[in-house]
Amino acid sequence: MAKKTMTSKPKKVGLSVGELIVKAVAASKERNGLSMAALKKALAAGGYDVDKNKARVKTAIKSLVAKGTLVQTKGTGASGSFKMNKATESKAKKPAAAKAKKPAAAAKKSPKKAAAALQTLAQSQPHQRRDRTKLKEKLPAIGLLKWQRTIVRVVRTQILLLNVGNQNLG
Repeated sequence: MAKKTMTSKPKKVGLSVGELIVKAVAASKERNGLSMAALKKALAAGGYDVDKNKARVKTAIKSLVAKGTLVQTKGTGASGSFKMNKATESKAKKPAAAKAKKPAAAAKKSPKKAAAALQTLAQSQPHQRRDRTKLKEKLPAIGLLKWQRTIVRVVRTQILLLNVGNQNLG
């Protein structure tokens, strides 16, 4: 009895389905992302047999969404529209810039600390009209998010109202 020799299948040449999908979505300039039908057309134009490998395309899209490489803007599962995740897109383009920003993120002050700094500033100048530029210089406005700036603004107005009320009483 002769032994059968096992021959390994030759590796396919070219990109994987997931890489092809990522390239197609990245090349798209659509604001709402690339639809599933348009994605299949792009893959077919690239020479990929979509009709033969429907299941592979679906599983590749689902895994890319699960990984966070793609964001699903419409639909559920493997249907709908897909676009590149901005977070992964920026990480891929600028890994060195992201590392440079990390020390600055540690230097941010919390909104509570910013409000406390504002309150001590307001108490140190109780009866003078405060100049806005001086207030802005004292606060760490660079690292604050939009909602944090809103909190700081609200606290400023409350302190100013309290000071006006104290002036009327005294």
